[in-house]
Amino acid sequence: MVDNQIHTPGMNSGSTVVALCGGIGGAKLALGLYRVLDPNTLTVIINTGDDFEHLGLYISPDIDTVTYTLADKNNQEAGWGRRDETWNFMAALAELGGETWFALGDRDLAIHIERSRRLKAAEGLGEITADISSKFDIAAQLLPMSDDPVATTIQTSAGRLTFQDYFVRLKCEPVVEKVFYEEAHSAVPHAEVLASLHQADLRCIVICPSNPFLSIDPILSVPGIRDTMVASPAPVIGVSPIIDGHAVKGPTAKMMAELSLPSTAQAVAEHYDELLDGYVIDIADRDNSNEMHIPVRVTRTLMNSIEDRENLAREVISFADSVKASDNNQANQVDTAC
Repeated sequence: MVDNQIHTPGMNSGSTVVALCGGIGGAKLALGLYRVLDPNTLTVIINTGDDFEHLGLYISPDIDTVTYTLADKNNQEAGWGRRDETWNFMAALAELGGETWFALGDRDLAIHIERSRRLKAAEGLGEITADISSKFDIAAQLLPMSDDPVATTIQTSAGRLTFQDYFVRLKCEPVVEKVFYEEAHSAVPHAEVLASLHQADLRCIVICPSNPFLSIDPILSVPGIRDTMVASPAPVIGVSPIIDGHAVKGPTAKMMAELSLPSTAQAVAEHYDELLDGYVIDIADRDNSNEMHIPVRVTRTLMNSIEDRENLAREVISFADSVKASDNNQANQVDTAC
C-alpha cells in the first residue's frame, strides 16, 4: 500500500467517487484521489481496450499500471511496469529468437501468468482484478470496464493495426485515420461498473487526463456506461490531457492533429460533448476558458510529484462539489419560482 496516505479534511464526506482512466496519466490522478480521499470510497473504472494475448499470456496493461501505481510498486521513471524490475526472461527470449518488442519484466510476468491461468479456468477478469488488488492491499475498488473483450484497433497510414502494434511495436509513428472499438457493441459492462455509477451517495464522476480516443472512449463505447453517466445526478468532471497544445505523455496531441482536430484542451471538452458538467484545465490554457460552455476550473494539472497529484485531486473534488452546489441552487430557484 502507498505509504503516508493523507486524507484531507473536507475531502472525506463519506460519499463515493468514481474515476475513469487508462494507464500512465490516468493512474497519476487516480493515485492523487486515492491519497486525499478515504480510499474505500474510490472506484476506478479501467480501460481494457488495450488488452491482448502475447506469448500465450493475457496482458492487461492499463489494469496493471493502475494496480502497481496504487500499490506503490510502479516504475516511476518509465510510467509502466514494476519498480526494481529485472529482465532475465527477455534476455533469454532474445537468445531463442523470440518476440521481444513488448517488454515483460521478470516480476511483471507473475501477474500475467496468474491472470492467464485463472481466465483459462473460466474466472472473470473483474474477479481476478479484485483479488489481485486485494493481494496488493489496495483499498479502492478497481474494475475493468467489462469482462467481455473489446479491442481498440486503429486505421493508419500503415493499414489496420491492433493497439499494441501501433502503440508499442511501431511507437505511434503511423498516421492515425480512424479508431475502432471491436466487439464493443456486444460487450456488457462489468456489473459493478453500473452499480458504482448508480450509487445514491455518488459525489462525482471523474474522467482522468487519459487519451480520450485510446483510453476513455473504449470505456464509453461499452453500451450503458455513457448513458448512465449522462443521466447521473452526480457531476461528471473531465480533466484535460492537453496542456498548452501538448500532451504530457503519449500520442494524444499527435492523434488530434491527424484526425483534423485542434490540439487544445477545448477540443477535448467538445469531444466529450454533453457528458461533461465541468472541466479542469491547466493555467497555461487560462485564456481559452471563456470559450467553453461549461463550468471550468483553472489550476496546475502537470503531475510531476506526488504533491502535484494530491493537489490536483483536491482541486477536482472541490470543483465537483461547487458544480453540484450550483446545480442544486439552480434547482431550488426553479422550485421556488414554480
